[in-house]
Amino acid sequence: MKAHVSVLGTTQLHLRNPYIVAWWSAAFPGFGHLLLSKYLRGYILCIWEIFINSMTKLNLAMVYSFTGNMEMAKDVLEPRWMLLYIPVYLFGIWDSYRTTVDMNKVFVLADHENASFKSYAISAFEVNYLDKRRPIMAIIWSLLSPGLGQLYIHRVFKALFTMVCMIVFVYYSKLLVAVQFLFLGEINLATEVIDPQWLLFLPSLYGFSIYDSYVNTVENNKLFKSEQRKFLKENYQQHRFKIPVKVDEVE
Repeated sequence: MKAHVSVLGTTQLHLRNPYIVAWWSAAFPGFGHLLLSKYLRGYILCIWEIFINSMTKLNLAMVYSFTGNMEMAKDVLEPRWMLLYIPVYLFGIWDSYRTTVDMNKVFVLADHENASFKSYAISAFEVNYLDKRRPIMAIIWSLLSPGLGQLYIHRVFKALFTMVCMIVFVYYSKLLVAVQFLFLGEINLATEVIDPQWLLFLPSLYGFSIYDSYVNTVENNKLFKSEQRKFLKENYQQHRFKIPVKVDEVE
């Protein structure tokens, strides 16, 4: 079976680039595993990244290093937490790469088997079904607010987690307060009030939400076409039917 449709979302196997998955794990530990639908492992690594990064003040040190204040970057880092950060960070990259390679092999076998699966799920709380959706809409909703793209394609848990992270990052970074000061022309106050430690989480979250919702929309559309093709072939195609051969193939 290469897909599972439940009221909480559609989980499927498909080919992925191991280097891209590993890159997302390097950008934010846990994101690579979430791309693989390894939700438990991904959520654990994401929560770990937020907690340890905040205790280490790593993002703040990165801001100081980017602006050339190397001494301030060294002073703000907490070495007791920093030494805990490195092994798990490397593990996230390595494990996401290894898992991607293995899951690609499993997908090839599952695709060759082409086993049937339920294309819809109904419960007292929710209805989920396979259909075609527009990838551009997933991008637009993710741009407006991370998590909405995942809701668009019915990835409930991932959408909830992404939206909670968005609220936490925006609140503690005081981004909206800074935006308000910018609208009032108080640029100095906007710079002073913002917290770069929490602000630096947002680019990774935005990028991941856009990429994840787009890729899964495309793959869901492929899965829908594959399921429809299999259903029509099994129920309506005559066994004597010959698939037409293209002229260029004959030549």
